[in-house]
Amino acid sequence: MLDDATIEAIADELVEAGRTRTPVPLLTARHPGMTVEDAYRVQKLWRERGEAAGRVVAGHKIGLTSRAMQQATGITEPDYGVIFNDAILENGCTVDWAAYTHPRIEVELAFLLKEDLHGPDVTLPEVLRATEYVVPALEILDSRIEMEGRTIVDTISDNAALGAMVVGGTPVQPDAVDLRWAAAILFRNEVVEETGVAAGVLNHPASGVAWLANKLAAHGEALKAGEIILAGSFTRPLWLGRGDTIFADYGRLGTITCHFQ
Repeated sequence: MLDDATIEAIADELVEAGRTRTPVPLLTARHPGMTVEDAYRVQKLWRERGEAAGRVVAGHKIGLTSRAMQQATGITEPDYGVIFNDAILENGCTVDWAAYTHPRIEVELAFLLKEDLHGPDVTLPEVLRATEYVVPALEILDSRIEMEGRTIVDTISDNAALGAMVVGGTPVQPDAVDLRWAAAILFRNEVVEETGVAAGVLNHPASGVAWLANKLAAHGEALKAGEIILAGSFTRPLWLGRGDTIFADYGRLGTITCHFQ
């Protein structure tokens, strides 16, 4: 494991990379012995730096839960990061493309919790009981670390590559629809680029939330009532260019759109 001084130096480096929009070289190339637990220590300190600057944690994201995402990244286990409230964008928003490094977008569902979830033995039914509503969401991926050759250690340290999320569509009770069959069509500039079904996320998107609650327990944390949880993408990440307009059609769950200028 890395010593505390090295963890602190990496966290500060990532804070600066986010400020300057200049990705840093791969952490695993510079620290070959760095572990997943080291990466979560970096992420925790990076989060604390954000909170000290006045940012407020609004929830968590889960990444790399679907085969599509694991095959796209070459990473075979889920990870998680935090969502600050200033990273939650409204449906129909205009997004500054230059505010992100190598921006990409993914199709997801988000769970708004009405009850706490404490691991380590949280189950899928418990997640559904603790959920106030489920709503469509798009995740904008960012990168404070160079992309080529990234491992899960790099990605976790980089707050699971979260840039922002766009929330829209129609909130539904978790038992109002079969969430496994929630589906979406992702358009970029009126062209269908991706389609997917939410069962691609661990066979049920609520399984990702259960995984997260249990993973957090190992780090002495829990999911709290009022948090919003991005449950994981069920499409591959779509690269974004300046001027792109994104439209996601979730059928009976409504639509989301955003424009990158």
